[in-house]
Amino acid sequence: MASTQVNGLQNKQRNRAVVIVGAQWGDEGKGKIVDLLAVKADAVCRCAGGNNAGHTVVAGTTEYDFHLLPSGIINPKCTSIIGNGVVVHLPGLFEEISKNEAKGLNGIRDRLYVSDRAHIVFDLHQSVDGLQESEKGLKKQQLGTTKKGIGPTYASKASRHGIRISDLIGDFDRFSEKFQNVVRLHKQAFPSLEVDVDAEIARYRHFAEEIRPLVKDTVFVMNQLITNPQSKFIIVEGANAAMLDIDFGTYPYVTSSNCTVGGVLTGLGIPANALGDVYGVVKAYTTRVGDGPFPTELKEELGSMIQQRGAEFGVTTKRPRRCGWLDLVVVKYTHMLNGYAALALTKLDILDVLDELFVGVTYKYNGKPLDSFPAELDLLEKVEVEYVKMKGWKKDISGARKFEELPPEAQEYISLVEKVVGVPVRWIGVGKHRDAIIFRE
Repeated sequence: MASTQVNGLQNKQRNRAVVIVGAQWGDEGKGKIVDLLAVKADAVCRCAGGNNAGHTVVAGTTEYDFHLLPSGIINPKCTSIIGNGVVVHLPGLFEEISKNEAKGLNGIRDRLYVSDRAHIVFDLHQSVDGLQESEKGLKKQQLGTTKKGIGPTYASKASRHGIRISDLIGDFDRFSEKFQNVVRLHKQAFPSLEVDVDAEIARYRHFAEEIRPLVKDTVFVMNQLITNPQSKFIIVEGANAAMLDIDFGTYPYVTSSNCTVGGVLTGLGIPANALGDVYGVVKAYTTRVGDGPFPTELKEELGSMIQQRGAEFGVTTKRPRRCGWLDLVVVKYTHMLNGYAALALTKLDILDVLDELFVGVTYKYNGKPLDSFPAELDLLEKVEVEYVKMKGWKKDISGARKFEELPPEAQEYISLVEKVVGVPVRWIGVGKHRDAIIFRE
């Protein structure tokens, strides 16, 4: 890692962190791409969200499901970092560690760091999550949250009565006082909330000792990595997806964190000049979980067929995902937000059986094309989607490992994505297994 001189001052060049971001409404297959790149990584980091995320990686005959753990934990030489922007449900974290250890994934605790600045998700936050949804009453007013307590925890953080990992492993009497205060504040808002305070405090006394060996000042760790003269390969694994970003997604049907590239800086404590390439992961069709507008949704038999073929059921919630045609208006919009250097197009094989395909390329309102993705949901629900109709390839592509081995129709589908979005497709997923991917230089 070289140094440069600027006005007589030495400026250390930084290792660039590669960022993997979901380019739609989540469940695009980010874990598989992270796993592919993590083979050579020195560190894989989570920067936002919590165990509402769900990433699946199939290695050999074993299928791993990750919620809080970065997908790179599979690489035994790779450090995994849960950054300060993540909210951590400790019972869920340790359960996830145990489940993956039972599948033969050893040494997890030896290469996992958890930020001392990360906020804690308590069970009471999860209870409040459900109570908030119930109080909204009508289904159309509900947001369809995962009820993992993510929103209420970020609300505690913003209200400045949240509790961080550093509080838990510090003065435990002070932690107990803070926990009782959190309970008191939430019971004021939700009188029906039931919390056994003494039992929870005793429980967290145990968690304090279990988490202590994993806790690091990850801001310091990250900056050591990015300024290391022996260049380090760092991956940031985005959770959720750009269209679920609290500022830029289809608000209020979004998550509670910034899951676009901006959240990497605040969620890990690294400077902007440490960011390298950003790769967007795009499913070959579109899905979303829960409520919210979905212009290209297929509500009839075809949507159900894609759902079944693609096993479109949430890793975290097991809820069925709504399915629709590939929406490139969405992908172009998230490219504006994230600046993709390249795309990974996943699950192309799910479309093998279709005679014809439709790809959404433009939104129209009152007959006029929209210049940008609308913030107003009422407008979004009324847009007319302009599609490009394409011929299906009607062949099993799961064995293809080179672009040239794909049928011409599949190649044309990929070329359309590149043309409309203006970004090259570097990876093409053709099956659920680890090696079922085509890499293009």
